[in-house]
Amino acid sequence: MNPLNWSYRAQAAIGFLCCAGLLGYALYAQHVLYYNPCPLCILQRVAFMVMGAGFLLAMLHGPRSRPVRVMYAGIVALGGAAGVAVAGRHIYLQNLPADEVPACTSLPLDYMLEAFPFRTVVDKVLNGSGECAVVDWTFLGLSMPSWTLVWYLAMGLGFAWVSLRQPRRG
Repeated sequence: MNPLNWSYRAQAAIGFLCCAGLLGYALYAQHVLYYNPCPLCILQRVAFMVMGAGFLLAMLHGPRSRPVRVMYAGIVALGGAAGVAVAGRHIYLQNLPADEVPACTSLPLDYMLEAFPFRTVVDKVLNGSGECAVVDWTFLGLSMPSWTLVWYLAMGLGFAWVSLRQPRRG
């Protein structure tokens, strides 16, 4: 059974299940393994949520026309592009020399969202902090942000290809 011949809906379902699984693992890592997410980790979760929503809508609708498929691919790509940007920043912070790592912020993200304008929160989060530079989880030599980057690229590019190819007849 060749996955390239699977229906559009099936491929969107696989994308949705991947996003759900990745988010599920993030919650497992937080609540069972006790890895507290930094603000950049939380933003990466949001990017997976956006991608998952795009996959879910595509799966439920199952459009046959290419323009509508491209619209759903755009939603997935938007989440993926945001995720790539945030994960890239996170990887950059993790690879800084120790003397160049920004100081830790003691403010949780939910408090910052309540206390500061949204633009200020985004600036503070994307500038990063020392807590974002800590690598406390690796798999096959890659940190969690590195793996999320791989997933954003694979799912985003894969679904763009699925959405742009000629729809199957019948």
